[in-house]
Parts: sequence; C-alpha cells; structure tokens
Amino acid sequence: MNIVIAGASGYTGLELLRILSVYDEVNIVQITSRQYAGKKLVDIFPHFKKSRFENLIFDGEIDLEIGDFYFLCLPHEPSVELVYKLYKKNKKVIDLSAAYRIKNEQAYRDYYRFEHKRKDLLKQASYGLPEIFRDSIKNSPIVANPGCYPTASLLALYPSIKEKCIDGDSIIINALSGISGAGRKLRESFHFPEAYGNAYAYNPINHRHIPEMEDVIYRVSKNKIKINFTPHILPVSRGMISTVKFYTPLKKSQLVELYNEIYKKEIFIRICDKPPKIRNVVGSNFCDIYVDKDERTGLAVIISAIDNLGKGASSQAVQNFNILIGKKEDYNLSNIVNTGILYP
Repeated sequence: MNIVIAGASGYTGLELLRILSVYDEVNIVQITSRQYAGKKLVDIFPHFKKSRFENLIFDGEIDLEIGDFYFLCLPHEPSVELVYKLYKKNKKVIDLSAAYRIKNEQAYRDYYRFEHKRKDLLKQASYGLPEIFRDSIKNSPIVANPGCYPTASLLALYPSIKEKCIDGDSIIINALSGISGAGRKLRESFHFPEAYGNAYAYNPINHRHIPEMEDVIYRVSKNKIKINFTPHILPVSRGMISTVKFYTPLKKSQLVELYNEIYKKEIFIRICDKPPKIRNVVGSNFCDIYVDKDERTGLAVIISAIDNLGKGASSQAVQNFNILIGKKEDYNLSNIVNTGILYP
C-alpha cells in the first residue's frame, strides 16, 4: 500500500512515521513539509537514520495521484479542500485535523471562525473513535481522527452516555495536556523557561473541542448535554489526563460494573483500580480509565489517561488504518510501548 503523510515534520506526522516503520506492507511514497521541502528526513530528524525511511525527502506540495492512503497532519481550514480533492479521486483519507469531525457546519463558524465550504462531505466522514464508531469507519472514504481532549473525555463518558446514566444536562471536564499538544510551532508560552515548572488553564469558556464532544454525545445518547470544559497545560512533553464529573443515580459499584461490561472486549481500554498516570500510557495506544463516585455530592468522577500524540492522534489514526485495511485493530499497535524513539 502506498502511503502519503502530509505535514510529516510535525509531532503527529513524526509519530506516524515511527509507528508505520514496523509495517512491512506499507510503502511511504511521499512525505510533505513546506518548511523542510527538498531536505532529507534524516538530516532534520537524525533518529530515523538506518531505519527503512532514511532515504525519504520532504516535498513541498502533496501529490494527489501516487497514494492509496493519505494521512493529513495539516491545519483545519486547508484540510477542508484537500480532503475534498482526494475524495473526488477515490483516495482513502485519515484526517488528523478538525476539518470533518463535526456534523454541524455552524460550529465551524462559531468556534473555528471559517465557513466550511464542503458541508455535504461532512456527512460522508466517519468520526474516528473506534470504540464508539468502528462500524461506520470500516467502509468510510474519510476518517476524521478525533482530537486528543475529546478522545480522553469521550472514552471516559461513553458507557454513561450510552446507557443514559447522567442526570441533568451538563458535564464538567477538566483536562491536562503535555506541551506537544500545541504542535511544533514556536510560541513564547511554550519556550522552556516559560513552561518548565509551570501549569495553566487556557480557553476556559469556549474551547474548540466543545462542539466536537457535544456532537458525539448527542449522536450516542440523543440528549443535548452541555459541556463545561477547561483545558490545562502541563510542563511535560506528552501525555494527557481528563477528569470528568456528572450527576448520576448509579452507585460506585454499579458504575464500575457498567464500565467493565461496556469495555470488556476493547483491547486498548484498561479499567484501573487507582487514578491513572500518564507515564503508563505514553508511547502507547492505551486509554486507562478510573471510575469512582463522590456519594456526598452525587457526582461521578471518571478519570482517563492517554498519550496525546498516541491514542489522542497518531496511533489512533493507525488503529483506524487497521480497520480500513481489514486488520485487527491492535495489529502492530499492541507492542509499540517503549519501542523506537519517542519524539519529542
């Protein structure tokens, strides 16, 4: 299979290369990066020396003809038109931007500040969270890979929204992400002297991931539940924790039983008896989930941990790729913990 990775010099693109390096049936025919166009991959990222990809050279523009599968690690707005062009050429696309994640086009105006010009194509795209939507992913021409915050939060919520165990019409989510979630582009707040020993919240009211999560919750439960979402930055390279709270009539023992039952066949979900730690998921495609309830307040407390570059982006994209090519979902993914070089 001929694979193209657009935006391969970003963190998610490099992580895709790391994971796909163990796929003998995959031929990377093009990697793109406008910043490094014409330069060899190993000259910019030496940890790929003596790998099967060491002769790859970055192109500045994407070739729409040579690939069978296209992984797009690009900004949201340009991805809208690029996905459309690839769709018209009957190419399979796994898009890691938010360009096709939300079914409601109004959300792109309200939260992303652009007009979505391919509204009809939104219906053709599958939301790439396999634990919830694997049946629609199987034959989809476009897989919209979820955001890292929504992945961690929705997996923490799914059993409760599926079985309608949430009282009220609101959910509180506090989530913490490693700095790599902001990408490789330089910003002052992410410079080492600014970030080291520091932590802070951002966009606490109208974060872009809110409509993505509310959209999925409605599709699963048919209930219009509002999300109160506050993201935070942690002074670590990668990893993510999401703490989800909601009112529920279920007791803790019932919640634990529900989560174990819903996720008992999910290879990448691990139900934990203690709050999870990001060091246990970094470099993997696992999502660790802890289930509890504060009986005093009536609030369920569900805590999940993922690697924001793994299950929150690239390894989940490969999980979707496995579904599309008819492989088991854990093919070449169940053994990637601590293999290769974790970048960053």
